Amino acid sequence: MTGTHMIVLPGGGYAEHASHEAEPVVDWLSDIGVRASVFRYPLRARHPEPLNALRAEIRRRRAAGAQRIGLIGFSAGGHLAGLAALAPGSPPDEAVDFSVLGYAITSMETETYRPARVILLGVDAGPELRRSTSLDSLVTPQSPPFFVWHTAEDPYVPAEHTYRLAAALAAGQVPHAVHVFAHGPHSLGLARNAGEAAIWTTLAKTWIHEQA
Repeated sequence: MTGTHMIVLPGGGYAEHASHEAEPVVDWLSDIGVRASVFRYPLRARHPEPLNALRAEIRRRRAAGAQRIGLIGFSAGGHLAGLAALAPGSPPDEAVDFSVLGYAITSMETETYRPARVILLGVDAGPELRRSTSLDSLVTPQSPPFFVWHTAEDPYVPAEHTYRLAAALAAGQVPHAVHVFAHGPHSLGLARNAGEAAIWTTLAKTWIHEQA
C-alpha cells in the first residue's frame, strides 16, 4: 500500500516499552503489505510530552512522503494513539487517518491501571485534566475510523474502556470495528496461540486494508 505508513506504539504503562508489542508488530504489518515503524515515545513523562513527541513523529513521516498515517497502539500505547487521533488542536500534517487499539486505556475517569494514570497526569489530577485525556470525551463526528479489541477477562485494563470508546464512536457515527473476546489476559500483543483472541490480526488485516 504505497503512501500509507503505520506507527506502532507499544504498551508498558507509560513506564516502559513492551518489546513483544513493538518490532513483532512491525513484522506482521510488513507481512500483510503495510509499511510500519515503532515509535518509542517518552516514558515517565507528564502529558502532553508523549503526545507532542508522537505528533512530531507523524509530521516527520508525512514529510518523508507518507500520504496516510495509521496508528496501532497497545494498552498505554493505545491511549496515546487515541489521543493523537482525537485530541483537538493538531494541524493537517499531524492528522491521523485511522487507528488500531489493543486493550487500550481509553478513560482516565474510571478504574484503570493506576500507575499509568499517575505517571501521565500526576497523583492529584483534577476532573478537567482526567476528562480531557479520556478518549470517549474527545470523539466527534469528524474523528477518524477505529478498530478496537479487548478481552473480557483483562485484569489490568477492564473491558469497560473499550465499551466506553465504542459507545462514543457509535454516538458520533464514526466508522469503527469493535471486538471483545471472552478469554485472555492483558498484554497479548499479536496473541498467537492465545485461543479465540488470536483471530484479531486476521480481522484487523481486512480492516486496515480497507482504510489504507
